[in-house]
Amino acid sequence: MKDAQGLDVTTDSSEAIAAINQFVQQSLTYGREAEAAILTAITADPTCAIAHAYSAAYYLSLESAAARKQARPYLESAQHLLPQVTQREQLYIQAIAAWAKGAIDRAIAIHWAIAEQFPQDLLSVQQGQYHYFYRGDTAGLLQIAKAALPANPEHPYLYSMIAFGLEQCHRLKEAEETGRQATALDRHNPWAHHAVAHVMEMQGRIDEGIAWMESLSDTWEDCNSMLYTHNWWHVGLYYLAKADRQKVLSLYDTHIWGRARKSTPKDQVGAIALLSRLELKGMSVGDRWQKLVTHLLPRVHEHALPFQDLHYIYALARGGWFSQTHEMLLSMEAHAHTLEPTQQNTWLNVTLPAAHGMVAHASKDWEGAIAFLKPVLPHLWSVGGSHAQRHLFQQIYLHALHQAEKSRTTYSPSFAQYTVSKAVG
Repeated sequence: MKDAQGLDVTTDSSEAIAAINQFVQQSLTYGREAEAAILTAITADPTCAIAHAYSAAYYLSLESAAARKQARPYLESAQHLLPQVTQREQLYIQAIAAWAKGAIDRAIAIHWAIAEQFPQDLLSVQQGQYHYFYRGDTAGLLQIAKAALPANPEHPYLYSMIAFGLEQCHRLKEAEETGRQATALDRHNPWAHHAVAHVMEMQGRIDEGIAWMESLSDTWEDCNSMLYTHNWWHVGLYYLAKADRQKVLSLYDTHIWGRARKSTPKDQVGAIALLSRLELKGMSVGDRWQKLVTHLLPRVHEHALPFQDLHYIYALARGGWFSQTHEMLLSMEAHAHTLEPTQQNTWLNVTLPAAHGMVAHASKDWEGAIAFLKPVLPHLWSVGGSHAQRHLFQQIYLHALHQAEKSRTTYSPSFAQYTVSKAVG
């Protein structure tokens, strides 16, 4: 049978096809019903291999240890059924299996093969972009989306992917035009709104950005918590640029952390990033660190993404959980030595020094923060995240410079000094 993208699916269940169509739509629009949809497809046809693979991919994208365990039986089912399905389905299952093993280069290569042979498969394109994003490869992020364009002209969700790729490649005028086109084709297109928000922030068009995002925010009510909170996070950055810090705190409490799935890594990262920026602007955030940090303890030994770890470890130190902070630093180093050479290089030479710098800053050891962060700043693109997200690391470094120039003394009592001395030793 064929799905709504015109792709062959190995099933004889129309109910499974309808649920797969809903899952793909929900995934491309960051909807909150994706999980329910794909589990419905599996219930309708337990032998549908691609439905199992989609479910595995959904859980892997949550980037937590618990979700990876949820993904495993679905991936195993998909692999068991692999010999009897179509070539496109086989490729997709292999891509998800590579992701589960941490073989991201192989996963990207397979998503490229799908984009070239089956360009209607926009879910595969989206997942290829996801991997490029967390590799810091902005050219690849754009190229894999553009490869699917001839087969999907004027497709609003593909346009949103291209718009974000263009913005990350600093092609801001084209990015805004494409993001606006995508929104005109389908107003309920939150990734397109997000791409244009990035452009306006990069250009300092603060009031325009607020007007753009707030005029579309009603459509985010159907989003999953990741993009709901992230789009409001961008609104928060605009108000922070206007120095309306009380408004930013209100957005944090009502939309960003207030509406977060508090056990979900990406929601946690957004909250950490906003609290950090508020403090860098000199504003007290009350007991919000302490309330947030209690949800981060499962992250100490996960190490799903280096970008996420740099946020977690900063929050642990800011929340005063120094024992867990030190435990996580040791765990990150042990994890780095288990990785294949390319990833190991990023973790050992970029992520770990940056982590020590973040801890030093959180503990007000300005000299330690400078010593660790300065050498790695030019290389932090390799940990992933967007330009706007990674700007936090630059802000933290500059803040440490400013504070060090004022005092040229380190903070005591010195958990940070202990951490730095251990790292140097």
